[in-house]
Amino acid sequence: MPSTLISIRRQRSVEERRAMVEAVHEVLARVLKAPDHDRTVRLQTFAAEEFAVGPQVGENYTVVEISLYPGRTLAVKRELYQALVQALGAFGVPPQETKFILNEVAPDNWGLRGGIPGSEVSAPVKKLEV
Repeated sequence: MPSTLISIRRQRSVEERRAMVEAVHEVLARVLKAPDHDRTVRLQTFAAEEFAVGPQVGENYTVVEISLYPGRTLAVKRELYQALVQALGAFGVPPQETKFILNEVAPDNWGLRGGIPGSEVSAPVKKLEV
């Protein structure tokens, strides 16, 4: 359900970018219980001159913006932030070079499945295999 954007300042290989997207999605699935069939995780790479930051951070500075419905507790958000720090650490991103932004957007402000407000869309029912 979340819509996620990862912004990085360092050029990485296609394989590494794919792996970062998968690592972030895995965190969303585990911590936020985001269903695998409903994934939207994007990664964009900026040249250093296109991504201005302060002198305290370097080329590995990474911003993860997650838009999602409101309702998570502060404890879940803390768990999410720490899990993202660990996941990005596998790609050489130091904890102090991360920023996570949660945009909690009311369901009425999501247009889904052909323009239906999110508040009017019911979650898909999973078929059980017998």
